[in-house]
Amino acid sequence: MTDGTPAAIVTAASRGIGLAIARALVDRGDRVLITGRNPESLAEAAAGLGDPARVIWVAGKAHDEAHQAEAVARAVETFGRIDYLVNNVGTSPVFGPLLEATTDVVRKILDINVVSALGWTQRVHAAWQGANGGAVVNLSSVAALGPAPGIGGYGMSKAALSYLTAQLALEMAPAVRVNAVAPGIVKTRFAQALYAGREDEVVAGYPLGRLGEPSDVAGAVAFLLSDAASWITGQTIVLDGGSTLVGNVG
Repeated sequence: MTDGTPAAIVTAASRGIGLAIARALVDRGDRVLITGRNPESLAEAAAGLGDPARVIWVAGKAHDEAHQAEAVARAVETFGRIDYLVNNVGTSPVFGPLLEATTDVVRKILDINVVSALGWTQRVHAAWQGANGGAVVNLSSVAALGPAPGIGGYGMSKAALSYLTAQLALEMAPAVRVNAVAPGIVKTRFAQALYAGREDEVVAGYPLGRLGEPSDVAGAVAFLLSDAASWITGQTIVLDGGSTLVGNVG
């Protein structure tokens, strides 16, 4: 299929925020390639998103360069274009003081959360966006805004991702816009350890009175991947229910 319908790649989209973003794009008429590590979960997610001619998947690790190359080639082969890229993948494998983290773990966090985003963007730019334009959205975090007890490695990586967003926005303008969103705590399996068993206590720090839902993030990402956001680039937009207004990060 090589018609003029926009096409996107969304990484880590078998569940949670990534799946909600893919659904928002499909619902507005875009075609989407989703990625993730588990083939069975991806196949189930793709089936739930609808028309197999408009939703495809490629399994692999987001920081694996061979996987990146395969997914980008598949998107171009199937859709004939890659208008949008959403770097949603993220990992936070340890909880505790950064001083106690092994350097191998920190390297893994940076590789998956930051270096892979650069790799995906480079490949999509070379394959389509450099010549034709488009937009990229990276998934940062409010943990990037200040020290985040227990998840310092994750926060550091997301701060680097926000910097990368601004740098790439400058380098890729005017044809490609690059932005990021920085959610607070969103009710996903990934973030469950941050609120499970004490949700009321956590919600007390959110002026809007609730934690985020994947659809909250998906709506903002879909906006940034639209003509309505055509004068926005290099920005990290905080989506936090007002939590940072009262000094809460992480």
